[in-house]
Amino acid sequence: MLAVVALLVVIGWRNRRWRLLWVPVSVAVGALGALAAWIYMNSEGLASDPAPFRLWIWIGVFATSVAVAVIGFRGARWWRRGVSLLAIPLTLLAALVALNTWVGYYPTVQAAWGAISAGPLPNEVNMSDLAGLRNSNPSTGKLVEVDIPADASGFKHRGEYVYLPPAWFAGDTPPRLPVVMMIAGEFNTPADWVRTGNATQMIDDYAKSHGGQTPIFVFVDVAGSFNNDTECVNGPRGNAADHLTEDVRPYMVSEFNGSPDPANWAVVGWSMGGTCAVDLTVMHPDLFSTFVDIAGDHGPTAGNKQQTIDRLYGGDAARWDAFDPRTVMAKHGPYTGVTGWFEDAIPPADSKKPGGAKRPTADTPTGIGGHDDVTDDDRDGAAQDLCAAAQQVQISCSIHQMISGHTWQFASRTFSDALPWLAAQIRTPGSTG
Repeated sequence: MLAVVALLVVIGWRNRRWRLLWVPVSVAVGALGALAAWIYMNSEGLASDPAPFRLWIWIGVFATSVAVAVIGFRGARWWRRGVSLLAIPLTLLAALVALNTWVGYYPTVQAAWGAISAGPLPNEVNMSDLAGLRNSNPSTGKLVEVDIPADASGFKHRGEYVYLPPAWFAGDTPPRLPVVMMIAGEFNTPADWVRTGNATQMIDDYAKSHGGQTPIFVFVDVAGSFNNDTECVNGPRGNAADHLTEDVRPYMVSEFNGSPDPANWAVVGWSMGGTCAVDLTVMHPDLFSTFVDIAGDHGPTAGNKQQTIDRLYGGDAARWDAFDPRTVMAKHGPYTGVTGWFEDAIPPADSKKPGGAKRPTADTPTGIGGHDDVTDDDRDGAAQDLCAAAQQVQISCSIHQMISGHTWQFASRTFSDALPWLAAQIRTPGSTG
């Protein structure tokens, strides 16, 4: 509301030329700005679900405020100039709030400020501190930022993070522990599972009740930038798949003494990351044995099938087959020792399917934001279809459901539920599921 008031004050009544020419021009600039943002998001296939209309409205209002400030600055009084400069950040903030309400990216103001200010993550230490922490019996695990060489993949990635449990610091040399690869959704940073998903706090809580024992967790970068949706495949957007299998996995074994045994490796992913978790495991059972798919799609998706082939694979349809989980499973045949957990969000009572049909009724809150305005067709039934295909090739899988929107809060709750099962599946010392 404050942003709108500020913009109206800046526009004002002024003179006839201002009202009849420059105000309409400014509004047109705002409309074009919103349209350009919409075209860009859809042309790149950056989101599986349509953004709410209010997001485009606020983007348009922000662009209008910039146009009004630029066009009207010269002839305005000093106080109006000041308000015009204030209106720009206010309308930008309103657009960012609308975006966050959609995706549930920051659950609290504290989390948002921590990310914006690049504040340290919980229990974060430097790599150089690790040697001095040996035999220190820490009460919590430690998080370190790592720069994993991309010699094999050539993938340009951001800094990634490794969580080391208290048990890792016992003794003169690190014990050999299982490893879990953590992948976030679209529009992500490698720290999202920590800042927004609260993952390390939940892992610490688990460690406290299991003698300090948990797997090692690596929070990976599969995008390289905030808005680059690779879907964890190799293609024009980068060799993300090779980065995970040929860069990250060997690094975790050599640098942190992670177990090389695929029976001790798992992949956990949320939304796009859930798709990655299934894909990586069924494509590489020699590297991974367990996955947790939290509301992923049927397969790597960047629009419809042809758009996905064009955007993710540079038009190579054979690459689509190579990364489609059901195609991969059918070609592979029976698997041995592979297990999976699928988590499906059941939209709340006031959410509608495309076409207007009501979703099942529920009285459980959905958390902040999310993609529950319109449900993505590719995600509908993905857990059921993928689990059925997996069972046909002897992959043991289960489907779990939670009444919620497609939000980070849903992902966080699922991770908390799945953690004991996950730790037991990959044979973490002291874990029984």
